[in-house]
Amino acid sequence: MLRIVDVDGTYDSKMEPKLPAEVLKTAYRHLVLVRTLDTRMLSLQRQGRIGFYVPSTGEEACQIGSAMALEKRDWVFPAYREPGAAIWRGFPLETLIAQAYGNAQDPQYGRQMPNHFGSASIRYVTTSSPVGTQITQAVGTAWAAKIRKEDSVSLTYFGDGATSEGDFHAGMNFAGVFKAPTIFFCKNNQWAISVPVAKQTASKTLAEKARAYGMDGVRLDGNDLLAVYAATKAAVDKARAGGGPTMIEGVTYRMGPHSSSDDPTRYRPKEEVEAWARRDPIDRMRKYLELKGLWSKDRDDALRAELDDLVQNTIKEVERNPPPPIETLFGDVFADMSPQVKEQMEAYLASGERRRPEVLDKFPL
Repeated sequence: MLRIVDVDGTYDSKMEPKLPAEVLKTAYRHLVLVRTLDTRMLSLQRQGRIGFYVPSTGEEACQIGSAMALEKRDWVFPAYREPGAAIWRGFPLETLIAQAYGNAQDPQYGRQMPNHFGSASIRYVTTSSPVGTQITQAVGTAWAAKIRKEDSVSLTYFGDGATSEGDFHAGMNFAGVFKAPTIFFCKNNQWAISVPVAKQTASKTLAEKARAYGMDGVRLDGNDLLAVYAATKAAVDKARAGGGPTMIEGVTYRMGPHSSSDDPTRYRPKEEVEAWARRDPIDRMRKYLELKGLWSKDRDDALRAELDDLVQNTIKEVERNPPPPIETLFGDVFADMSPQVKEQMEAYLASGERRRPEVLDKFPL
């Protein structure tokens, strides 16, 4: 398993990617931002201020390290636990939070589940709930780029549970045969909701499955940001040069629940969680920066206070927004609103009451 930075922050200088100090510090800032956002958003759900949230505590290095290796022209097809990748690519924090509220500031007008955000401008495709469907979409986009001779690659994220889906086989097989420039990033966080990885496969590792599809498979320490970056960068460069796809297995751990609807204490032992907590990717990166003389406790305290204020203040601003205008219920059905949809909207707005019986009789919900 590829590892560059150990749990105590010590590192292999021969394998260490030569990244500028400012890039390393920016990466650390993003790790802490994702954790801060995670903690606050889960708290908001528990308070009833948002309806649903998918945390990613413990998986921050997989998100940031891989996103760092991409260019703006590349495509990202996420699962539903990659807010760090979206923020790194330029997705506004306020928009991400507004999407969880589904209010007027949400570009999707509250039509999608929370955590199901996306943006064409940063080539970050909107998340879908079905497990694994993004894998074949990423391959299709990569294949289209190859046909068009475009200099872009696709990276798709998925969990260990998705390797049991048919979409995983279809995507891997097609990409392997046609050398579609795709990076398959499997975040092996040990649990597919309540199903452990040992019940997902009889293979010794998930990365070794790549060989069956004629591509390279890399297994790495997913809590080591530098290992994630180095492996992803190599895979991206190879794909861009016409060398075909790569599968990466980032061995990490989902420290929190699968979602705000889940209680992980019912199916996994406390000792396992505590053992993985000692491998925290944020603590590891902080220790690494300290050893290199780039960080200190005072700077760390200041950063955490700054980011806590940023998230808190952004939430306050987002909460000032009203619900989406009622007219948005009728928009985006067709490129141009049809006479029938327009008639429905006008009748609905003229009713004065959203659920007047005569309106429902004519236009049942």
